[in-house]
Amino acid sequence: MSQTEKVRLTQFAKSGGCAAKLGAVMLRSITAGLQDRGRRDPNLLVGFDLADDAGVYRLSDDLALVQTVDFITPLLDDPYDFGRIAATNALSDVYAMGGRPLTCLNICCFPKEGIDPAHLRAILEGAGDVVESAGAVTVGGHSIVDPEIKFGLSVTGIVDPARILANAGALPGQALVLTKPLGFGVVMNAARKDLAPAALFARAVAAMTTLNRAASEEALARGATAATDVTGFGFTGHAWGMARASRVELRVRRGSVPLLEGALALHREGVPVSQCAANRANVGENLIVEGDVDEALLDLFHDPQTSGGLLVALPAREAEGMVAALRARGAPDAAVVGEVVAAQTSCLRLVP
Repeated sequence: MSQTEKVRLTQFAKSGGCAAKLGAVMLRSITAGLQDRGRRDPNLLVGFDLADDAGVYRLSDDLALVQTVDFITPLLDDPYDFGRIAATNALSDVYAMGGRPLTCLNICCFPKEGIDPAHLRAILEGAGDVVESAGAVTVGGHSIVDPEIKFGLSVTGIVDPARILANAGALPGQALVLTKPLGFGVVMNAARKDLAPAALFARAVAAMTTLNRAASEEALARGATAATDVTGFGFTGHAWGMARASRVELRVRRGSVPLLEGALALHREGVPVSQCAANRANVGENLIVEGDVDEALLDLFHDPQTSGGLLVALPAREAEGMVAALRARGAPDAAVVGEVVAAQTSCLRLVP
């Protein structure tokens, strides 16, 4: 289905993709104290007290469930591609924990007027194709009438309890690898205004529909101990979440972080970064920027990513090998971006 022959799906959403998330500061105020309840069960290995990507519940000594739910609003106009991106984004939470997805449930908030049902079906078809490619199965779902389109998945997977990639596992001396570039949010904002070059738009869609399965598999194979996927709170928010949970400093070289080529130029030309202020407020004084600050570049570090890559902490000796393997497996932008440093006060430090 081409961009020109279909309905403008984005007209059914005030904001697109993971930019529609509640801000992290507001979310913490709503959930404060609620996470304490989960600590009563010793089989809950990962809850939401440290804002991890998914919950993990132990079934036996060598088997645990991974559970997540993720749904988004349209960030582009093609229904099939929207379904693919939404599904890839939801499955990413399981991969970020080192797990393997098994079953998926569709979450459908669809309007009953103003759109051809064939377009809504195309969303499900796109998602179904991604779920199948992940080796999982769609087992049903739930729908409600909603004038603003929202779609995503509830995903259940499995993981070895001894090999969970929680965001609290980063260790001093490890290297940091980022598996996809930043800039998806800016490119999709440009596309909503017909300002995104066709080739750049296509590269963004290709990256957002690339499963993080290879990244998860390579991370596990190379002794990684922590990972998180970079989504709505931007690179800064998710990296700070890992630093806070692990009680370390993440030191990231700004020039090493991959950017979607052309995204920074679009932002310099006036295309906004959605939720930039909210994502800046989330990290606050925990973000330390050394050297001359390029504000436009820094904005991209706050850019909400939909179906972004994994940020992985692993032994330094394995980092270049992981990058090479990922590039060979279809992740050309994977890069070593920094290291984990012992610190009395956790922080995210961006250095030249």
